[in-house]
Amino acid sequence: MNQIQLHARALSALGHEARLQIFRVLVKAGHSGLTVSQIAEHLGLPASTQAHHLKMLVDAGLVAQTRQGREVINTVDFDRMNNVIGFLSDECCTGFGANDATTAA
Repeated sequence: MNQIQLHARALSALGHEARLQIFRVLVKAGHSGLTVSQIAEHLGLPASTQAHHLKMLVDAGLVAQTRQGREVINTVDFDRMNNVIGFLSDECCTGFGANDATTAA
């Protein structure tokens, strides 16, 4: 998978209201992360809905899950998040040369 595809997958995962809410709660939690039940306390999402959306965030590489005993801790992959943000802003306001107009992607 090339870089454009990886970034598109991450942005697509964030393109749903519930996933974006989950991701933002996890960003706020920082490197310590949150369990599924802690996420539910903050958002009130049904467990099955939350599990589905977390899986999509994990598959997109934005969230990592680690087992600690009986709990699964969900944490943001901040390097991946910053990589996606950088991809969006790397060429901000650089303009186009005569030959660049057709190669915006």
